[in-house]
Amino acid sequence: MNLFTKKLCFVAIASAVVLTGCSKKPRRPDPSSTVLGPSGINPTDVNGTGLVDPTAAGLGGPNAGIDEGDKIRGLLQPVYFDFDKSGIKPSERAKLEEAKKYLGEHPEQRLLLEGHCDWKGTSEYNLGLGDRRAGAAKQYLSTLGVPAEKLETLSKGNLDAVEKADEATMAKDRRVELVVLKK
Repeated sequence: MNLFTKKLCFVAIASAVVLTGCSKKPRRPDPSSTVLGPSGINPTDVNGTGLVDPTAAGLGGPNAGIDEGDKIRGLLQPVYFDFDKSGIKPSERAKLEEAKKYLGEHPEQRLLLEGHCDWKGTSEYNLGLGDRRAGAAKQYLSTLGVPAEKLETLSKGNLDAVEKADEATMAKDRRVELVVLKK
């Protein structure tokens, strides 16, 4: 093949690609036409199997908690920590006071305090830091008068952390989740 023929082939192939283009992207459905509705959660399921009562104490609004059978996640706000710290910041103490109030209004329930870390550090170090964070939340709740038998701790370390995340995401990973235990 000579140079002219090669160029002609290249132009023909490039023209075919440009003229046919890529297929259109699929159209995203309108959220109101989906099973879950515009909020991502079926609004008719409130107080059903998937959601908790939005009027309960400590909720951030409708659809704030997810019922997992024996646990409710997201009902109470997580407590956030500074990088490599396990002390409860004064700005986060109100969240633990809300948790105490919630337990007072729901004496049949308990709390699981899940300690989380960002992706930096070794797994072993982050498990220890998550444990210290959960322990600090437990100690603070105890000073507020919550009985020790109402509180459990668990360290997740960096298990749920977003690896190589930006600073805003890492700040959200440094937390203690307040999970309501029904039994």
